[in-house]
Amino acid sequence: MYSTLEKKYRRLQQELTLGTISLGGVFLTGTLWYKFMEGWSWEEAAYMTVITLTTVGFGETNPLSRQGRLFTIALILLGVVTIGYMINRFTEAVIQGYFQEGMRLRQQRRLMETLTQHYIICGFSRTGRQIAKEFQAEGAPFVVVDSDLESVEQAQAQNYIAYQGDVTLDDTLLRVGVDRAVCIVAALPSDAENLYTVLTAKTLNPKIRAIARASTEESAKKIQRGGADIVVSPYITGGKRMAAAALRPQVLDFVDGFISSADRQFYMEQFLVDPLVCPLVGQSLKETRLRSQSGALVIAIRRADGSLIGGPTGDTMLLPGDTLICLGTSEQLRRLNQILIPINAQPRHRGRNI
Repeated sequence: MYSTLEKKYRRLQQELTLGTISLGGVFLTGTLWYKFMEGWSWEEAAYMTVITLTTVGFGETNPLSRQGRLFTIALILLGVVTIGYMINRFTEAVIQGYFQEGMRLRQQRRLMETLTQHYIICGFSRTGRQIAKEFQAEGAPFVVVDSDLESVEQAQAQNYIAYQGDVTLDDTLLRVGVDRAVCIVAALPSDAENLYTVLTAKTLNPKIRAIARASTEESAKKIQRGGADIVVSPYITGGKRMAAAALRPQVLDFVDGFISSADRQFYMEQFLVDPLVCPLVGQSLKETRLRSQSGALVIAIRRADGSLIGGPTGDTMLLPGDTLICLGTSEQLRRLNQILIPINAQPRHRGRNI
């Protein structure tokens, strides 16, 4: 399946190729006629064909027979039609920017081929735009996919890597590197399309993290049964945030300040305790001295079995596969990352702002 932009570019390529082949065929026909029917040399036959096709008005290279003059008339007409067709196609290409579009498509294809451990945003509606804005602020690599050409052009206008296609199809997701992606976000307006997107992504890459949008609670359950790791309902989430803003406004302002504020001073980060690279596995939080060494605060620990420990104490042990949820400044979190993943170790997992 090709996008609308790719179809336009390929159509132009085919038309220009057809025109070039046609012109070459006319030139070859003329040369062969003058060579074998008029008995001229190859040089004279080729020269006569060129001046005839270009209609420069030179005289005959050698005297022509009656059949030769009739053929020359036909050759002139064929040349005018063929060259006129090529000029028309070329002019359209220049006016509509097809050559620039072709270069941009090739550049975009190369960028998508180099993406790895990236995020895929399916749908560039209001929800998708906000997600892309947050990803860009965090410096996370991502690609936007939408079936609507106008939405894709809007994404490209903001310098996002964008691809036009149906995300429910295997070919589209493979083109944007679903097999190399770390997470896919299904933010399409239709719950059914989000469900199909999650199913398709999980089939192509069972390890990918799938986050989907759902309009109703019933749809959320179905999408979750379809393989989504997290299902978000904008209406339910929006209602909860509005209630929190009414009941606990200061708490909500504080939470928003380190989650999505562009000029925030504090960040939340998650770190995976990998036994292959982390030297602190099996130690308690008190023994690791993470707080005193980095200044960052460990506010929760997610065990490998999914259980959550909120407000861990100094006696809480760090076990293989734990995910530490930490709060601190960017410098504090950077020092914490160096402690958990020393420079001389090969990092297999990175933290990501949440």
